[in-house]
Amino acid sequence: MDLLLWRHAEAEDGEDDLKRRLTERGEKQARSMAAWLHRHQPKDMRIIVSPAIRTQQTAEALKLPFETHRKIGPDACVSELIAASGWPNANGSVLIIGHQPSLGRMASLLLAGHESEWTIKKGALWWLSNRVRRGETQTVLRAVIPAELLD
Repeated sequence: MDLLLWRHAEAEDGEDDLKRRLTERGEKQARSMAAWLHRHQPKDMRIIVSPAIRTQQTAEALKLPFETHRKIGPDACVSELIAASGWPNANGSVLIIGHQPSLGRMASLLLAGHESEWTIKKGALWWLSNRVRRGETQTVLRAVIPAELLD
């Protein structure tokens, strides 16, 4: 299984967290990462997105169908992200467009074996794969793409 973790692009400040919109820079970040994903995305990619407006706008840059999952919003815990994605046994690949700190905590759990406060930058994508070698399940970090490298 491939699991892609994409933190929403840069968003405006605001009091209602779910209604914060992307900034102009955030819209550019989303478009740049979407273009990269179109060139490199794995086959059979299912896209799941937080209900926050900034994640919805980030997803819309892909111009692909996506599912909105209420439980992977800004206050999601790692177990909710794992359940929504079906990690590590889902068929094909899953792209989660979500938030800090849950995306960073998920990355640390899958790569280091425990939840830590890892940071995924705004607009960045982390690509993980699951494989079995000699009977041992492994998580492989395939790529980390910060949005500013795509400008």
